[in-house]
Amino acid sequence: MAGISRPRGTDDLLPERLAALEHAITVGTQVSSRYGYRRLQTPIFEASDLFVRGVGDATDVVRREMYTFEDRGGRSLTLRPEGTAPVVRAFWESELRQSPLPVRLSYSGPMFRYDRPGRGRYRQFHQFGVEVLGESEPELDAEVIAVAWRWLAELGVGGTSLQLNSIGDEACRPRYREALLQHFSSHLADLPELDRDRLARNPLRILDSKDPEMAPLLESAPRTTDYLCQDCVDAFDRVQEALRAYGIPYQLNPRLVRGLDYYQRTAFEVWHESLQGAQNSLFGGGRYDGLSEVLGYPKCPGVGFAAGLERVALLSRVAEPPPEPQIFALSADRAAAGAVIAVAEELRRSGLRVVADVGSRSLRGKMRTAERAGVDVVVIVGEAEMGQGAVTVRSLRAGTQESAAAAALLEAVGPLLTRSESGLGGVT
Repeated sequence: MAGISRPRGTDDLLPERLAALEHAITVGTQVSSRYGYRRLQTPIFEASDLFVRGVGDATDVVRREMYTFEDRGGRSLTLRPEGTAPVVRAFWESELRQSPLPVRLSYSGPMFRYDRPGRGRYRQFHQFGVEVLGESEPELDAEVIAVAWRWLAELGVGGTSLQLNSIGDEACRPRYREALLQHFSSHLADLPELDRDRLARNPLRILDSKDPEMAPLLESAPRTTDYLCQDCVDAFDRVQEALRAYGIPYQLNPRLVRGLDYYQRTAFEVWHESLQGAQNSLFGGGRYDGLSEVLGYPKCPGVGFAAGLERVALLSRVAEPPPEPQIFALSADRAAAGAVIAVAEELRRSGLRVVADVGSRSLRGKMRTAERAGVDVVVIVGEAEMGQGAVTVRSLRAGTQESAAAAALLEAVGPLLTRSESGLGGVT
């Protein structure tokens, strides 16, 4: 079919898929609210420097994936590729910074990255995430993981494993970075161009390589946990102790790093058994105590996670589909259009889902549309009914038809609707 296609890497969220994503957000909001999290929303586009400084100019996100443009005022703006840096900015630019600490926040919305499209991966995608700002207690890292874990459980997502690591901080990471340089520098000729670039700009990034030929070198690379300072060791022990208290199983993964520069200490990912190879991560998060300072604000520790909703929705229990109409209100002739609209509005005020068909098609054609829609009841108004102050009520389930006074329409319609759908008391 000729026409303009949607851009590559995007998708139309048709009613059932949109319902699944909204269901995941609703459940996430409910679960996180039980832990004290409040929702916020940030703009879809931000000053580009927020991500260049916050995410890191050596990351794939900033160097290869951001949608950046100049507005009419000459300002460089970027479509939001991730949610944490905007949440931190919003914290400092609002009354949230005066709230009792820590501040617990959740968010959802579209993100944009020029990435290779795949199953559940789009260039415009949606995330649900939580952030805790203002305290560095390791138990908060475990709380964030608990929110994620309970969220997946309530969505019916099984087959997951929690991968856990500590990537150190500014006190011990320099030693680890030097160890990585020594390990990989002797194999420069064997490194793909992208990984050579990562090694030069930020050696930790090479651990996130998805090139299968890198697997042997990655397996023999130094482990982050062998280079942790005592403070990081103690914090990591407390995270694990808290996870055991939550009853959440985990696997220590000393090769795990996160894709953005602002992470330190705790890093985690949730893997799913159905996601194979380099893309086995369902989502992840971690601690980012230095992000506020990188963005030019005072020190403010933080920890959080973000999940791509497209992937989560693919694995979750099927949400209830969007509700279908229960009643079609049809005009038998053009003169009855106003009366049909009034009838439909009366029924909607009672909480019923009603489609009003007052077009110029024949009544037979309108009836065929109602039958294909699978509604319970059809209400018909024509000139004859208008003159008598009545309507014709037809039950498509029972195959019956009767005349009813317009003033008693609800009483006539109620018994013909299924109990679960009616919303009217006493309906059978």
